[in-house]
Formats: sequence, C-alpha cells, structure tokens
Amino acid sequence: MDNSTSTEESYDLGYHPSPSSVDQNDQSTPDASGYSMLSGDSFGYCRTNSETSAFSEPTDENSYSDEPSPSLWSVTKSVTQNQAVLSRLGMKQHKHFTDHKPSDHEAIDSELEMMKERFAKLLLGEDMSGGGKGVCTAVTISNSITNLYATVFGQNLRLEPLNPEKKSMWKREMGCLLSVCDYIVEFIPASQNLKDGTAVEVMESIPRSDIYINLPALQKLDAMLLEILEGFQEREFWYVEQGNMPMSSTRSGSFRRLAQRKEEKWWLPVPCVPPGGLSEKSRKHLRHKRDCANQIHKAAMAINSSILAEMEIPASYMAALPKSGRASLGDPIYRYMCTTEKFSPDYLLDCLDITSEHEALDLVDRVEASMYTWRRKACMSHSKSSWDMVKDLMSDTDRSDKNHTLAERAEGLLFSLKQRYPELSQTSLDTCKIQYNRDVGQAILESYSRVLEGLAFNIVAWIEDVICVDRSMRHQDQ
Repeated sequence: MDNSTSTEESYDLGYHPSPSSVDQNDQSTPDASGYSMLSGDSFGYCRTNSETSAFSEPTDENSYSDEPSPSLWSVTKSVTQNQAVLSRLGMKQHKHFTDHKPSDHEAIDSELEMMKERFAKLLLGEDMSGGGKGVCTAVTISNSITNLYATVFGQNLRLEPLNPEKKSMWKREMGCLLSVCDYIVEFIPASQNLKDGTAVEVMESIPRSDIYINLPALQKLDAMLLEILEGFQEREFWYVEQGNMPMSSTRSGSFRRLAQRKEEKWWLPVPCVPPGGLSEKSRKHLRHKRDCANQIHKAAMAINSSILAEMEIPASYMAALPKSGRASLGDPIYRYMCTTEKFSPDYLLDCLDITSEHEALDLVDRVEASMYTWRRKACMSHSKSSWDMVKDLMSDTDRSDKNHTLAERAEGLLFSLKQRYPELSQTSLDTCKIQYNRDVGQAILESYSRVLEGLAFNIVAWIEDVICVDRSMRHQDQ
C-alpha cells in the first residue's frame, strides 16, 4: 500500500494517529518489489503448490488411479488458483498463459507483485525487518485503508471527478481489503434434515452482525460520494492556485475575493466564478449536493462513533487515568458540577468561553478522563473488580453515589461538547482504542467510516467555498 503522504494532506484526513499507530517501519514503495518478503529471491526457498505436488511421492499409489498424474493436475491446480486470485481483484482473466501477449504478461506480473507486497506487509505487521516487532493485523488493515485514502484523495482538493486511474485503484484495493469481511462470521444453531427424515441441530455460519449491518451502508455511502464528485464534470466555476493569482485578479470581476476560512490553508486552490455570479441552476445544484454530502457525513460519523463505542478500552488508557476527576477537570468546573442541583452542560460551556477547537478538544479529553475515573471509583466502591462491568453503566450502583452522579454529569457535558463542536478530531481515548484494537472487523469498519467521514466533510467545505464566492460576487455587483 502506498504510504507516502504529504504533511499538508494529512490535515484533511480527519484522523491524527499516534506515533505508535503510524506506519513507521514501512520503507517500501509500489515499484520496489525487493522489499516484499514474498517476491524475488526471498521467495526462492518456498515451494509452490505445483512443486510440492509434483516432487512429493504419494503414500497411496492407488489413490490416483482415476485421476491424471500428479505432474499434470498440479500445474492445472496452480493456474486455477492464480486465476481465482486475479478474479478477486477484478482483473482480466485468461484461460491459458500461452495465449497472453507480452503486455498481458507484464500487467499480470505487476499485479501479482503488488499482491505479494500487500500480503507480506499484512503478515509482517508492517515490520519489513522481519523481527516480529510489527503491529497486529487489525492495525495494519486500518493503516492500509487510511493510507489508501491519502493516496487516492490526498491531491484531490477541488470539486471535480476523480481521476479514472485513482478511481479504479480505490475500488480495486478497497475491494481487496474489504474482502476480509467475507470470512468474519458468527455461528448460530440451525436445524437440518437428514435423508432418513431425522432432524438434527447443526451450527451454521452467518456474517457477523456489525459487519452485516454497517459494511453495505458504508459501501453505499462510498458510491454516493463518488457520484457527487462525478456530478461536477461540467461546472460554471473554476480553480486557481493561490500562488499563481495575478495582481489584477482582486480588482477584476473574473476572479473572486479570497474566501475567509476558519483556518487559512494556503495549499488549497481558490474557486472562481464568472462576473455576476453563478446561474440559478448551478446554485441549486450546489445546494443539493451540499445537503447530500452533509447527510452522508452525519451517517458516516454515526457509524464511526458506534464502532468506537463498541471497542474495548485499552488497559494502558485506564492505567494512565488521573487519580481524581477534580485534578483532571480543574476546580472551577468541578465546583459547578458538585454544587449545582440542576446541572446544565450548555450553561457551563457558555461560561467557559471556548475560543478555539484546540481548547474544545483539550476539554473533551479532560472530561472523558474524569468520567471514566469516577466510573471506576463507583465500581470499586461496590466491589466490582472487573472493568467489563462498567459497560453495564453501573446498573446496580446506588444512584445517590457521588461518583456515579459526577460520572453522569461528565457524560452529559461530553455529549454537549461533541454536539457543539462536531468537527473535532478524535479524542485521546478514540486514538488509543484504534491503536490497541485487535478486532479486524471493527478495524475495517472504523477506518472505512472515518475516511468516508473525512471525504464527505471536505466536499461540504469545498461547496461552501464556492457558494461563499458566488454570494460575495453578487453582492459586489450590487
């Protein structure tokens, strides 16, 4: 997976991984197949299926009496397996290798080398030294989806259709990564009738419920986002790089005034509209696409939040919690939460006068840490030694317990903070969960929903920029 991303691109991903969760050992590139532990000379000591079956002697000579000799069926089996793998990636299949043209050989070899590299990284946990210091499979797949998003959409900073090659790459490689979910199942009892009519109970496999519900929804959101970008094939506005704008552009009606963004991002291109602004049809189209992207953003964010909520809280996070919630929140907030009979989170936030998203994120981290500190104390006071019982939200705990009351109020304050600042990046707890998560299914759903959430948010922001430009241009003409 291509992991090369620029510093500026990473700001728009919506996820800032911790140092230990970032791919630090990956030094391979798509063209450097020598790094793949399954390609080139490093694979020379491994026997293929064909070599194993052709050179090994069967223990029972009569077992192959009705079949072709091993030297023949082993080659056929190898070709069939290769075709099945190529079919999985959506590549062109051929019946016989002898019918391939030289260009076909090169294309297939390139795809096979890419598959070897991906497979090697997955097995090695991104530790290409082979020393066993790599990350787990769940983190590897999560990083792969994040890095694929950065590769495909990192340079796409405007409202325009995605490059056909990158679009094909996104669909092909995401299909390969998501194919893991086809084999994540759960077992349920079922009844089966034998030939003699006897009914027996067996266990049959079905897709795991969280994957069965969320994965099709995410794939639908993915297709809708690509469709929104495709809808800007023909547009009345255009883009100019900020560094390439002529001096007369700010005085001319052919260019827009620079839109005032919350955070000036000098690397983003500047949208421009014709004199007089956009047509009514174009403005209606922009508003419609903005509303669609906004709904997609909310849906992806809801799925991501639900998956993160289901992830186990790492022991390292619990060990790092402060000894008291008061020390984490500070005296002013703690006194208000303790002394007020009717606690109002919105009133408290108004009094705090938060001026930036950085301050809001810092407060979210402190409130969240305090909440779990009080929950742990409430569980300990009622002889609940296992932290798994916290998931019950202390159903057996006395409601008059002070720690329980403070935990509930902290939860309400945390909810209000996230509602007031929906664009915040992930909290310290969320990042810690992603870093230490071992569930492959949850890792795929979390990372997939996260990158779709980031793409939807960017599309909404780009459309808002164009609408702001059009509005200022029309006001300028008046």
